[in-house]
Amino acid sequence: MENMIANNIWVIIILALWTIPWKGWALWKSARRGQSAWFVMMFLFNSLAILEILYIFVFSRERKKEEEKKLNSIDSGHNMHRPKLTIVK
Repeated sequence: MENMIANNIWVIIILALWTIPWKGWALWKSARRGQSAWFVMMFLFNSLAILEILYIFVFSRERKKEEEKKLNSIDSGHNMHRPKLTIVK
C-alpha cells in the first residue's frame, strides 16, 4: 500500500487540486446561508467533490428560488415605490 501511494503521488496531488477549491466554495456557500447540516456533512465526508458540486449547482439554488418567491409575494402586497401624496390646502 505504501509503495502504491509513493509511486502514484501525482494522483493524490491531482485529486487534492480538484477537490480543495470545490470543497472551499461549497463550505463557504453553506456557511453564508446558515446551513450547518450541509456544512458539517461536506466537511466530514470526502466525495471527490461530487457532493460539493451537487450542493453548489442543485441544492443551494432551490433555496434561492424559494426566497425569490417569498420576496415577490412581499413586494406585490405593498406600494413602497409609490408614495401616497396628500394635498394640503
